[in-house]
Amino acid sequence: MPADKARSNVARGRRDARPPGQPLQGSTGLVDLRPIAFVLGRILVLLAAMMLVPTLVDMLDEAPDSDAFLQSALITSFVGILLSLATSNALKQGLDARQAYLLTFAIWVIVPMFGALPFYFGPPFLGLTDAYFEAVSGITTTGASVIVGLDDLPAGINLWRGILNWLGGLGIAVVAMIFLPVMRVGGMQFFRTEAFDTMGKLMPRVADIAWSLVVVYVGLSVLAIMTYRVLGMTGLDAAVMGMASLSTGGFAPTDVSFGKYPGAAEYAGVIFMILGSLPFILYVQMTSGQIRPIFRDPQVRAFLVWLGLAVVLVTIWRLDTSRMELEPAFRETLFNLTSIMTGTGFFSGTFPTWEGFAMVVAFVVGMIGGCTGSSSGAISVFRVQLAGRALANQIRLIQSPHRVDPIRYAGRTVENDVIDTLMLFISGYILTIGVLSVAMTLTGMDMTSSLMATWTSLGNIGYAYGPMVAATGTFDSLPETAKWLMILAMILGRLGLLTLLVLVLPRFWLR
Repeated sequence: MPADKARSNVARGRRDARPPGQPLQGSTGLVDLRPIAFVLGRILVLLAAMMLVPTLVDMLDEAPDSDAFLQSALITSFVGILLSLATSNALKQGLDARQAYLLTFAIWVIVPMFGALPFYFGPPFLGLTDAYFEAVSGITTTGASVIVGLDDLPAGINLWRGILNWLGGLGIAVVAMIFLPVMRVGGMQFFRTEAFDTMGKLMPRVADIAWSLVVVYVGLSVLAIMTYRVLGMTGLDAAVMGMASLSTGGFAPTDVSFGKYPGAAEYAGVIFMILGSLPFILYVQMTSGQIRPIFRDPQVRAFLVWLGLAVVLVTIWRLDTSRMELEPAFRETLFNLTSIMTGTGFFSGTFPTWEGFAMVVAFVVGMIGGCTGSSSGAISVFRVQLAGRALANQIRLIQSPHRVDPIRYAGRTVENDVIDTLMLFISGYILTIGVLSVAMTLTGMDMTSSLMATWTSLGNIGYAYGPMVAATGTFDSLPETAKWLMILAMILGRLGLLTLLVLVLPRFWLR
């Protein structure tokens, strides 16, 4: 038998020995959607269970239309249980990278459809666009709102807004530290470890990591709520703002946000917003007795230094241009810049009147954002650091073309593919801001409102700023098309741009 024919038979035998149902190497195979539907069904059941909490609150308060949450819970649980039962045996093999992409997409696109039901069925009786906008803003922890008159809403609906923030922050914690390193999105592959990178599969250690994240997240949330309560907040305000602080979500149960509680509560808010914007993997390490990493992490140090520098500069500028005293000027500046850089969205004091240099600094820190691997959005400190080092490295290469000088971060050499995806992400982020800003102007918005709406949505920041939002402090008066563009920006910002763009490629679905 000729050698080439023998090799052909061996190759054919190997292909025939593949596991049943496994596509041939190099052949096209559709993504198996059953595991995604199963996990999504479980998430919807959890969402329905969480709806029972505001249901009970409204019933105890004898609030009108308190059955809105019950209707929403029944619809959500029915769909969730149906999906889970129909795909109950689908998750035995775990999730591969393509399924992880789709699950991440589904969490922040499909889940808000059900999270929006209480806004539609009960007070404030929003339309479909506004209800979905509010739910997407909550689950992506953006904090932008279209609701005017928060103080007059039933306690249950304000509590639900806080719960959406809290669930979104928890989901981000799990996805950021488990799914994204496997998917190699936007520089996250630098954080891959043996716990996450297991030949393209998400293996059992994921459950241990996720459980540690949940324990830490719940513990810090309870601490925040108790702290706010001790500092004088009402029970509802403490619960909502505590959940929104740790998730860097920014939904408040009052139209004046933290302006209702000036003083000590603002300083406490700064602490909890910062805790929510640090890499969650460091908290997991702390639960196993490793405390040093959080103090040695270069991303954490840079985040605190940059935030501190911004606060000092703006405080000096405000003292020079106004008659404010040092402590109130420092406190307001610290709180609002922390809220912007962490992507939370709370505001206090005179922030709506800021302009000039202060707003330029606020815009820049909002673009940077918090740490990678946290609930914060925007570009992230890690990516800005790496981009700066890559730029410095290119300048050195221009001066010394034959010099071998690899880019290093935290004592590790950064691979070229990390730098490539990083630059693609940053370029795409800036380009997206420009494109969406122009698109919003075509809906009839002025340029300032368009730019700030895109900035706040894509960075998951939540601040309402500009002539079209000045009257209410919300995005209620924006054209409906502009709201959908903001929804797109919020989802793009939370998914990290590249995740959503990958899904439109034919090669993703057939390979």
